[in-house]
Amino acid sequence: MAELHFFTGTMDSGKSTLALQTNHNHATRGRVGHIFTSHDRAGSATISSRLGLFHDAADVADDFDFWQYVVGALTRGKRIDYLICDEAQFYSAEQIEQLAKVVDELQIDVFCFGILTDFRTRLFPGSARLVELADRMQVLQVEALCWCGQRATHNARTEDGVMVTEGDQVVVGDVDQTGQPPAEVAYEVLCRQHHRRRLTAARAKAVSLVPEPLPFGE
Repeated sequence: MAELHFFTGTMDSGKSTLALQTNHNHATRGRVGHIFTSHDRAGSATISSRLGLFHDAADVADDFDFWQYVVGALTRGKRIDYLICDEAQFYSAEQIEQLAKVVDELQIDVFCFGILTDFRTRLFPGSARLVELADRMQVLQVEALCWCGQRATHNARTEDGVMVTEGDQVVVGDVDQTGQPPAEVAYEVLCRQHHRRRLTAARAKAVSLVPEPLPFGE
């Protein structure tokens, strides 16, 4: 029986690396798969890992329909044994339902990879629907670490070096402000305590460099 798999973890936990490894393992056994991604760090039509691995992939736009894609490919005589779906947090709930339909009605395995929550600690719609529908869900065992050395559990967004907890859930490129130069947007993984305190690595370093007053009275 085909299954809908969901592999999840924070940034830096090796999701894209595992997606590429999963594709490699199945392909070497003669299975034929199709790879998809959305908003990958390397640009369009590419799935990439932070270890430097790359593979061509189809982009999942807002209006992309997995069911129509797969049925159309099969109708044209193409073979599809499995789908690799990276950055699945950016898929819509409807697209996740299409993937579940592909599994159930076409008996094609689907492997999804993505993070659960955004920089505001709220579930992405795609990830939430995967939690509800997946046959198997696995939290990756490669633990990303906060700057303090503790296990990172939250994804933080910074704009011009300052951590923010409000804004659009998905930001591709810079955040534009009217009449102002574009903000430099970056992401960082933190433990829950430091996410709550908005204490990023840069801010922690800055605080540690502030000279303490000498313990002498006047």
